[in-house]
Amino acid sequence: MTATTADAPPPDLRLPKRRGVELLLLIGAVLISVYGYAAVGLAKNGAVPPDVAGYGAGLGLLALLAHLAVRFRAPYADPLLLPIAVLLNGLGLVLIYRLDLETPKDQAAPTQLVWSTLGVALFIAVVFFLRDHRVLQRYAYLSVATALVLMIVPIFFPAVNGAKIWIRVGGFSFQPGEFAKILLAVFFAAYLAANRNALAYTGRQIWRLQLPTGRVLGPIVAIWLLSVGVLVLERDLGTSLLFFGLFVIMLYVATGRTGWIAVGLLLAAVGAFVVGSLEPHVHSRVQDWLDPFASIDAGQGPGQLAQSLFAFAAGGMLGTGLGLGHSILIGFAAKSDFILATAGEELGLAGLTAIFLLYALLVARGYRAGLALRDPFGRLLAIGLASILALQVFVIAGGVMGLIPLTGMAMPFLAQGGSSVVTNWIIVALLIRVSDQARRPQPGHAETGTIAPVTEGER
Repeated sequence: MTATTADAPPPDLRLPKRRGVELLLLIGAVLISVYGYAAVGLAKNGAVPPDVAGYGAGLGLLALLAHLAVRFRAPYADPLLLPIAVLLNGLGLVLIYRLDLETPKDQAAPTQLVWSTLGVALFIAVVFFLRDHRVLQRYAYLSVATALVLMIVPIFFPAVNGAKIWIRVGGFSFQPGEFAKILLAVFFAAYLAANRNALAYTGRQIWRLQLPTGRVLGPIVAIWLLSVGVLVLERDLGTSLLFFGLFVIMLYVATGRTGWIAVGLLLAAVGAFVVGSLEPHVHSRVQDWLDPFASIDAGQGPGQLAQSLFAFAAGGMLGTGLGLGHSILIGFAAKSDFILATAGEELGLAGLTAIFLLYALLVARGYRAGLALRDPFGRLLAIGLASILALQVFVIAGGVMGLIPLTGMAMPFLAQGGSSVVTNWIIVALLIRVSDQARRPQPGHAETGTIAPVTEGER
């Protein structure tokens, strides 16, 4: 008797790698960036910039090299992470170039392109040489020691714009705290993964919050307090807020207890009130936030925050068009802290929403990669890295829109800042590596492309 079709086993299904999809999205990201570059030239000079072909070729080459690294070293990685990063970086270069046209003596786009090239080079290096993200777990304490050194060194250098966060040697400068946030994420992920059960189920209960023992929670709290204390001395409260949010998010993910979120919000509110009352630099920013038009009423003209709000209002729904806005009136921080105001004025609410959706998608795919992993360290690392991006966007966008007081941080990929763009490329590379591990078929399931089920003991 012959077997019927219904009796035949189902055909093997291989997990799609989606590298072709990634390549098509990269082409789209490069074309959008080139179109924006050409649109700025047409609006300001009535002609397409003569180097538009070189800009497109350079950005396209960087995207292609990054794609080839992912194709050969992380073939199962999420196909959206790299195209989103390329598009945001390309848009950032366009916006900085547009503002350079208003400041002929201060050209930032060429330098930003060099830093972006370095960032992509480090992205390729991480994808090529870090074959398994779990290797980082071995270097948890080395990571935190290096992070603390990077945060302490700027104290001995002169302050820039009220904050001691820069190291300047001759014409070269960088912000070491940008690299410290990745190292602290590695340490938090490794320590919390090793002690997650003790953090969740030991210690005494106060009201409804189950506190872990001091022996377990003490080291990580001490490291966090030390890092935040250093940043307060440097007057870099934006990064302090980022580290605090990262600490609370990863602690919640490790323990699954919502009480930590409530405690975190309470401590953040108390800390913000104390620092905002005692630190003059921060107090002035709080006053600007409470009344951004006070300088206008005093006859001194609009300040930075007021000019930013005017720029968003002038943009309306569809914007004035690339190159046709006046956000340069914001002043010296137009290319860094307030670059989102340029996007809001010239791209309008529609363009601004698209940019926020790109960030949201980048963060969501990072969370998805982490939740799909079986090892606790990788899960915490992916969620921590994605949370760094999410917190930066929230803090910066909230500041320039008047929702929260201003903090000195750079919008990921968009704003001028070499240390920031390099760090963000490293974060994307680590998320690429984690997502490749999450989507890769497990041993014994390579032929069918299925993922081995997670047992209760592995959760």
